[in-house]
Amino acid sequence: MSKLVPDLIVTDHRVESSQAGLSVFVRNKHLADRDAFTTAETVLFVHGATYPSTITFDYAIDGVSWMDIMARAGFDVWCVDLLGYGNSDRPAEMSVPADDNPPVVDTDDAVADVTRVIDFILGQRDLPRLSLIGYSWGTLIGGTYAGQQPDKIERLVLYGAAWMGTGGAISTGKPPGAYRMVDAEAAIARWCRELDDSQIASIASPDHRTAWANAFLASDPEASRHRPPQARAPAGVVKDVQARLLGDTPPYDPSLIQAPTMIIVGDWDRETRPEQGKALFDLLSNTAERRYVLIGGGTHSLLIENQRGGLHRTVDGFLKEGWLA
Repeated sequence: MSKLVPDLIVTDHRVESSQAGLSVFVRNKHLADRDAFTTAETVLFVHGATYPSTITFDYAIDGVSWMDIMARAGFDVWCVDLLGYGNSDRPAEMSVPADDNPPVVDTDDAVADVTRVIDFILGQRDLPRLSLIGYSWGTLIGGTYAGQQPDKIERLVLYGAAWMGTGGAISTGKPPGAYRMVDAEAAIARWCRELDDSQIASIASPDHRTAWANAFLASDPEASRHRPPQARAPAGVVKDVQARLLGDTPPYDPSLIQAPTMIIVGDWDRETRPEQGKALFDLLSNTAERRYVLIGGGTHSLLIENQRGGLHRTVDGFLKEGWLA
């Protein structure tokens, strides 16, 4: 399904999941007067453990989302809501009590679906590769895929890079059920974790934080059945954090990544802390180029904060270097 906004074409797709009978939601935005793109101009966003792409990368602030900004800058920009999130299908285990089943949609499942999505995009555009932007859990997914399929990645951005020692708000310390429940209060508290009042005031207004939390809740069609409203998030990532990042088993081998890679973190990030991103940077031993960028005045949710322009410009510049290569 396509629709035309003033200068962009927005097209929504369904891509068959690796889990039989289910599909994931994929959105594309590009300039209305463009219909052909290079590998360097084609970009896929992959979201984190709790919030779908449509409520992060395509969440409009003052009328414009990060996807809108990138599309207007000339990119052919795509995003995916992974299985169990946003506009994608939910596994059947998410419609019964969480404790009835083990965690669903882990990193391996997500990598399998991202593989299908990338193949779909490359087929649509008749291209051999694209650039990938992973956020939080999406950095584990993107890092794994980039190592498995190095010939299909033009450039790699790992924003809020999860690595060893990552726990944050998604790990409860107890074995999870199939999914987690998140309400607006918990989402906002996680956003403001370990910040003082002046820092909280600087990242976003109370009205902005509330509006975004409500948009997140609305992304789950069953959220309003609860009082207060609560959205479901698959718990496979919690299992992976407990088994890998909080232990001594790396989630993937960074030395397998060959594409130019940039790691970005906000200096107030309390979930994927700056030192974790630096540790990952040091393990990128075979990339064509590597960078580590620390952005001041930003948390793990920098992409929807007042300092988001610094993130946008940094990513834009790195990706556009590939246009000239």
